[in-house]
Amino acid sequence: MSGSTEERRAGEESFSAQVKAELCREKMGRPCCALAECYGLLLFCNTFQSGEVRLITTSQPVAQRLARLFRRALDVTFDEAPENAGAGGQLVFRITGADKLARILDAFGQDAAGLVNHHVNYGLLEENCCRAAFLRGAFLAGGSVTDPQKRYHLEFATSHYYVARELAPLMAELELYPKTSVRKGNYVTYFKQSEAIADFLTTVGAPVAAMEVINAKLEKNLRNRVNRRYNCDMANVDKAVAAAQGQIAVIRRLQDGPDWDKLPDALRATAEERVAHPDLSLGELSKLLGVSKSCLNHRLRRLQELDRAQG
Repeated sequence: MSGSTEERRAGEESFSAQVKAELCREKMGRPCCALAECYGLLLFCNTFQSGEVRLITTSQPVAQRLARLFRRALDVTFDEAPENAGAGGQLVFRITGADKLARILDAFGQDAAGLVNHHVNYGLLEENCCRAAFLRGAFLAGGSVTDPQKRYHLEFATSHYYVARELAPLMAELELYPKTSVRKGNYVTYFKQSEAIADFLTTVGAPVAAMEVINAKLEKNLRNRVNRRYNCDMANVDKAVAAAQGQIAVIRRLQDGPDWDKLPDALRATAEERVAHPDLSLGELSKLLGVSKSCLNHRLRRLQELDRAQG
């Protein structure tokens, strides 16, 4: 049960680690659900063979849950476990006793005398509560989720082809629909949509983390709307400034021409106010002149026509 890249960052509690801590606060529920959670842990852990079970985690809450979970579900204790589950670093749990391994394999419908069959035994997961518990265990062992403030990505990774292939239809029973890929020899089952990640986290027992994902999506949407509005406003300002500069250039040419003093007083007043207030919008300039916006537009167009005629 190797921790995700984020979890390995010294001194930093990642979002993935926070999710696992929340999941470990979930009650173990009925014996069948505890067994299902153990099953998920084992199929996604570091080693699950007829001669050894080995689970490695960097999560202290997961380490503290393991002993209680295996004792409740399988009446099994670890042959090797960290003396202090809160010590940090990699925490290794091993079961090597033949009797214990035989009990574990028998509980999951496997023969201790043969090779471990890395398939999902759907017969152990007939109820939705057991399916959710199985997924919780699988995520604690082989799952990770990215901080939603950065991007949306939740995944399970395993080296067992059939376990990965059979995970997706199991999720579909809970109306969860992941995608799959292969990466560096591992089979990856993943979600990239915020809503799907939130649904998954809620299903397996991490509603607080699910709410963080939803809030992150809302915050991003709000920021995007604000940015779009700001960009639109700035574009309008740029257009208004460009238009004002063009109008002022027209007026300067008219002022330098021979017919400036012959212009009607209304046109000269409009031109002078435009030059004096280049930063005003047409609406603001029309109020300053005490005329309607359509009247102001008409006067500015008339000035442009006179400029063209003069040129």
